[in-house]
Order: sequence, then C-alpha cells, then structure tokens
Amino acid sequence: MSNTSNFREAIREAKQGALVGPNVIKNALPFVGGGLVLTAVGTWGGLGVIQTRPDLFMGTFWVAFIAEIALFFVAQNVAAKGNNSTALPMLATYGLLSGYTLAGIVSLALRTPGVGLMGMGIAALSCGATFIMARSVGSNLSDEDGFALSKTIRLGVIALVVVMVAQLLCAAFGVYTPGWLEIAISGIGVVLFVGAAVVDFYVLPRTYTDEQYLPAAMSMYLTYINLFIFILRLLIAINGRD
Repeated sequence: MSNTSNFREAIREAKQGALVGPNVIKNALPFVGGGLVLTAVGTWGGLGVIQTRPDLFMGTFWVAFIAEIALFFVAQNVAAKGNNSTALPMLATYGLLSGYTLAGIVSLALRTPGVGLMGMGIAALSCGATFIMARSVGSNLSDEDGFALSKTIRLGVIALVVVMVAQLLCAAFGVYTPGWLEIAISGIGVVLFVGAAVVDFYVLPRTYTDEQYLPAAMSMYLTYINLFIFILRLLIAINGRD
C-alpha cells in the first residue's frame, strides 16, 4: 500500500481515472517476489541469531528497524524519480532488514501451540489468495468506488497505527493488551490490509508509469508483508489465549 507521505497525492491522481501505467503491476511483480525471497532470507538469519545468541537479538532488532525505516524513505524517493539502478540495491537491503525484524514474530509463531509451521503456511497461502482476489476486484473498480475505498482504507490504517502505538506504550509501562482485544486489533488489521491489496490494484496503475515499477513494487510488498504479519498475530492471539 502507498506510504502515508504520498498516499493523498496518489489518490488525487487516481481520482482522475486515467491509467498512466497499465503495465506497471505486471512489471513490478518480479521485484515483489524477489523482495519476499530476500525477506525470507533475512528472517532465516534473524531466527539463527535468536537461537544462537538471543541476548543480541533485541539490540540488533532496533538497529535494523531504524535502518529499515530510513532506507524505505530514501529508496522510495530515489525509485519515484526513476533511478532504478540506484534504488534496486537499496530495496534489496530493505527486504533483508525487513525479514530480520520479522524474525521475532515468526519465532513466537513457531513456538505457539496450534500455529507453528502450519500457521505460517496458512498465512502465506492467505496472502496468495488475497492477491488473486484483489487483482480481480481492484482492477475492475469504478472511479467512484475506488476513490471511496481508498479513502476508507487510508483512514482505517491511520487509526490502526494510532491504536498500535498506544498498545506499544502501554506494554512499555507493563500494561498488556487482553487476549480479546489483541484478537480484535489483529482481525481489523487483516481486514484493512486485504482492502489495501484491492486498493493497490486500483491506485497503482493510475499513479505510476510503466517505468516506475519499483515504487509500485514497494507499495505491494508492504501490503502483503503487513497482511502476513496481522494474520500471524491473529493466529497467535487465538491459539495463545488463556
């Protein structure tokens, strides 16, 4: 899904209805797949650190997380200007860092009874099924419906971020989210990012030209990574509740 800084501009351009990049999603898909492979490699590395040197993981997690955020904005800006040769190694590094920071929740999922490898497979297959559904629905939205859905999803994601920040602050002070509330937050996150996947197929061809496939790939990558995370959170919350 488009990042917050350029989302409003993307929606404004999308509202005009004209396709500026009818093939941009097709061009972006190989890079989305490559990013997901690199993310898996980064996650494997993070799991290795958790198993062999768990005392080092949290420190390296925060370093990777901060670097990941900074690199995202730099790479997005470079890619949007069409400097694909410069942006590509940045995006590859971003994928590895993203995978490393995912290792924590993946490790928790693997340790949670009822989730494990089967739950990981369910989350991955659900993302694949969402892609198929979103491509069919999003590509055929009318301008009126596409704009309305885009605005709704954007507001929903902003609200979700606010709730998650509050949740993180509460946890820092020893106040943890009840199981039922964690299930609700995770379920809402799943619904929002399924909607975001639909929005991508409406917005991206109206926002980026066919040559701007890297920023489009980043948008799709973020959507599916977040969907994967929230499905895992939901499975963990359901199976790990008291």
